[in-house]
Amino acid sequence: MKKGNTGAFLAGMLVGGAIGTIAGLLSAPRSGKETRRILKKSADALPEIAEDLSTSLQLQTDRLSESAMRNWGETLTRLKEAIAAGIEASGLETQELQQPRDITSNTNSTETHL
Repeated sequence: MKKGNTGAFLAGMLVGGAIGTIAGLLSAPRSGKETRRILKKSADALPEIAEDLSTSLQLQTDRLSESAMRNWGETLTRLKEAIAAGIEASGLETQELQQPRDITSNTNSTETHL
């Protein structure tokens, strides 16, 4: 499982567990009084479950944010290096193109060989 999916998985587990508990209690062959008592206990536990879910989601969000910032820093460093290399290569090419070329020496050497 990917790291980013852990928070969603935990949230699904908690919500699914709560829904499953309620559905099971409603369909259980218990007396109405006993079922209401159990439902009250489950309802009392919901704030704690919601708090646990909120904490888990916050931790996952913090991890994702830290990872994104770390990756952004690395990407920015690589981009700066690539730009510097491109500028250097461009400067070298410019220098090479600006050097005077002696085309006549090639022509003269060809004429002398004929």
